[in-house]
Amino acid sequence: MRADSTPTQPTTGTAAGIPYVAVPPAVATDHQAPMIIALHAFEPPRSEAALAGTLPLASLPAWRFYLGLPMFGARLPEGGVAEVNRRGQADYLIELFGPVVEQAAAELPRAVGELREHFPVADSSVGLMGVGAGGAAALLALAESRMPIAAAGIVNPVIEPRAVLSARERRLGIPYSWTDTSREVASWLDFTARAGDIAARRPQPPLLIVSGQQDDVIEPERGRELRDALAAQYPAEALRHIEVPDLAHAMGPEPGLQPGPPAPGNVLADRALAEWFHTHLTAAARASAEETVRLS
Repeated sequence: MRADSTPTQPTTGTAAGIPYVAVPPAVATDHQAPMIIALHAFEPPRSEAALAGTLPLASLPAWRFYLGLPMFGARLPEGGVAEVNRRGQADYLIELFGPVVEQAAAELPRAVGELREHFPVADSSVGLMGVGAGGAAALLALAESRMPIAAAGIVNPVIEPRAVLSARERRLGIPYSWTDTSREVASWLDFTARAGDIAARRPQPPLLIVSGQQDDVIEPERGRELRDALAAQYPAEALRHIEVPDLAHAMGPEPGLQPGPPAPGNVLADRALAEWFHTHLTAAARASAEETVRLS
């Protein structure tokens, strides 16, 4: 089923129980546009609306769907913010970060399937974008999901959770209590160590890794390490790591539920993502559509 009329303005809704902001292509096309699924961070931007304003990819001839993470916004658990804080204090990795990343990655295929039922998008592989913890969920989907992914772009991704736990220790002055279970989860979500799983996808989705030079949680070296781990198994043109000046881990002011004013680092990250997806998603989709027309 397809929508009878194509929205021309951003809309909100829920797909597979997940709240979203849907942004149509800025320019009408003569064929159905591909779709990009985007996941926000734990820090600003920490909502689907905030991410839509922070990384709008405005010039891209594609549908952009910004999804809300589990335990955020309309999906807060019973007990609300206080319960989220309790889980973070009890065991940030086991009770909060790990479950959110796992569920966000696992529910992507259901969300994509339902969005296809309601929006006039191309029946092609999707683009995938994530920031912070949303970037970790995107990497987990690349490593484990069978959902067709045409291209991916991640900004300040949590490449491995030990870095986040170390940052929390520095900020709170409270050491994290490691257990056998938490070590296992940390290894599972260490995507540099899991580079082979990501590279094993066929076809291999082109991957852009964007690191902020001011990110003191996931330092740029982490992005370089992930790129280096993938480089031996990836075509050079399908893998890129860039460092953006003036880009910190949090891409906006608190509380992070709405986009902040445009910042130079955010603008540069947005431009890099738009160019990446234009090259590896929308241009490829157009070429495929034109080839289909010629053969029909």
